[in-house]
This record gives sequence, C-alpha cells and structure tokens, in this order.
Amino acid sequence: MRLSRFLVLLVVFALCIPAEAQQAKKVPRIGFLLAPSRSTVSEYVEAFREGLRELGYVEGQNIVIEYRSAEGKFERLSDLAADLVRLKVDVIVTAGGIQAIRPAKNATSTIPIVMTGTADPVASGFATSLARPGGNITGLTLGGPELNGKRLELLKEAVPRVSRVAIFLNPTTASLWLKEMQASAQALGLRIQSFDVQSVNDLEGAFQAATKWGAGGLTVAGDPVFTPNRKQIVEFAAKNRLPAIYPFRQYVEDGGLMSYDAKLVDLYRRAATYVDKILKGAKPADIPVEQPRKFEFVINLKAAKQIGLTIPLNVLAGADKVIK
Repeated sequence: MRLSRFLVLLVVFALCIPAEAQQAKKVPRIGFLLAPSRSTVSEYVEAFREGLRELGYVEGQNIVIEYRSAEGKFERLSDLAADLVRLKVDVIVTAGGIQAIRPAKNATSTIPIVMTGTADPVASGFATSLARPGGNITGLTLGGPELNGKRLELLKEAVPRVSRVAIFLNPTTASLWLKEMQASAQALGLRIQSFDVQSVNDLEGAFQAATKWGAGGLTVAGDPVFTPNRKQIVEFAAKNRLPAIYPFRQYVEDGGLMSYDAKLVDLYRRAATYVDKILKGAKPADIPVEQPRKFEFVINLKAAKQIGLTIPLNVLAGADKVIK
C-alpha cells in the first residue's frame, strides 16, 4: 500500500516538472573554420561574436563556438573541416575565402556552411545562383570580380602616368581574377601582367620579375596566401618605389599606399544573421547569398611621400580614410 502511494506521488511529481527541466535543451554548436590564424582576423571574429550577441546568443551560455585555424597552412584545412564534421556541429562558418570554403564543402554536403567572403561563389561552384544557392552553402561575398576593376581604376586616378600594372596572384585561384581585370585594364588603357605567388618565399622573385617587366603599379589579389605576408609585400613595394593598391585595409595600416575593399567587419557581423536563420530552421539552399553593403577606400599619405608620389586632390576627396 505504501509502495503504491509512493509510486502515485512520484508520477504526480514528474508531471509537475516543466518539460524543459526534464530534458536539457540542446546548446547549438558552431564550427568556425579559419584559413589564416585567428589573431590575423581577430577583429572579424569579434564582429561575428558581436553579431551573435545582438541576436541573443552568448558564447559559452546558449551557444558554443569550436574554432579551428590552419594558421596559414592551407593543407591542414581538410583535416580541420573533417574534425568539425565529426563533432556534428550545427553550422560551419568559414573565414579565408575559397581556401576555407572548398575543404568545408568537401567535408560535408549536409551540415550548413556560411561563407564570409569569396569573389564569385557561382563561378567557384559553391552556389547555383546568388538568389537560390541550391546546396548547403550560403553567406556573403566580397563583392565580385568587379572590385578588381575598381582597384585598377583608383590606381590609375592616383597615378595617372602608370601604364603597366603587375598583379600578384595565387595560381590556384588566378582564373577568377584575371578575366575581369583584363577587361578593366583594356578599358583604362593599361597593360597588366600576373605573377604567381604561393608563399612568402616567392615574393622577392615576383617583385624582381615585375620590375624587370617595367611595372609602374601593383595590385594584390584578395587571397589568404597574401594576408599573413602583407608586411613583407608592403616593404617590397616601398623598396621598389611601386605604387600599389591592396584588397584589404590592413595593408594600408601596415604602411601600404591604398586599399579598396568591402568593409569586412560588416560582413562578419552579418554572417551571424545567417547562423541565426539556420538554427531556427531555414535551409541554406533557400537563403540568398548577399553582396557587401559598405566599401572602404583608404589612402596612406606617409606611404605616398615615401615613394615620391603626390596623390591628386580629387582622389583624396573620395577616400573614406586618409592616414597622415
């Protein structure tokens, strides 16, 4: 009799406990796959975390982020992506363009992937179209190949006498850059020549070859292979008195002449909205890939003075930031 009464009380007590308390709520887990070192892109990682906080996600409380960085050693990315898949993360966010997106894509066709920047995801095979990606990848682009043409245009305006421009490219992604740049160069009356750079060891040879070719200007692809070596690139350009326009603001902050790019902090913050949509049930195949909303043109007058260049006033007036 006592046992029966005890069992009845136990059942009643269990029914009174809220469902949330009976079954612990699953905490979403995000995999963050970085081609460069985390310290290199710390500003952007923090912007992503800030975007999550604005949406009510607090790291370590109601969301977990698993960081995996290749530290610039891109051959490690496949193993790192596979590790995130083994952890059964809910979403993978990539940083580092094609180098990070492709290993993630190869590692899984089911876990949603949010990319934070590549020039042309359709041409790269990551999406069927920007409006309807169609697979497990969506996210934000860097603005498309037309940005390369814009950089050439700004370089020509800043250095009107320039006629030959060297382009430093990673040969594994060169085809995505060259076609658009060749069309833009022709319209501007410029001759361009690409020089392959796969590591920091190739830089000195590339500059020597560019100088021998007679380059009067330089632009560098927005590829993760260059980002960790940007100080060496900036120093080589100054040593060779070569006016250069770069794909990211950090080059100019490290002493480079000019940069024109999408405002990456804004892209990474917006990437959090993609994660939020996916965690709430949206399919990446149906979430449109978005282009940048904000761009930055930055000029370093100290760098201009160092190579004996006077930037025209109309070009300075169009800059978003001038470093003096």
